[in-house]
Amino acid sequence: MNRKIIITACVFGLLAVISGAFAAHGLKQYLSASQLEIWHTGVQYQFYHVFALLAVGILFKEYPGKLLKWAGGLFISGIVLFSGSLYMLAVVKAAVLPGYNWVGAITPFGGLCFIAGWISLFIAVSKRRKV
Repeated sequence: MNRKIIITACVFGLLAVISGAFAAHGLKQYLSASQLEIWHTGVQYQFYHVFALLAVGILFKEYPGKLLKWAGGLFISGIVLFSGSLYMLAVVKAAVLPGYNWVGAITPFGGLCFIAGWISLFIAVSKRRKV
């Protein structure tokens, strides 16, 4: 078990619940349906990868090594880049700040982090343990 990764997953899970509730109750009157959908996608992917982080933290006992640490770090980076950029993009669109639309260009880098994290996790658990 990797305590730091599990604690990080808990913090990101808490933030995902807060973010989802904030959008549903606080931002609903300020964001359009498409902007709320952007926000919702950020929350959704954040939750998916909170569970991935929990899995990484738990699997660390059976499959310790750099690949699982990389997977955890990539999932964390993906949450920050992917979900974070979507939250910012929804707010930028709602505030009609045209000079900040570049924020959407960050999202694919977060997606690449997610993909690399899943690949790292796959390789880490696919390798045979030496007894």
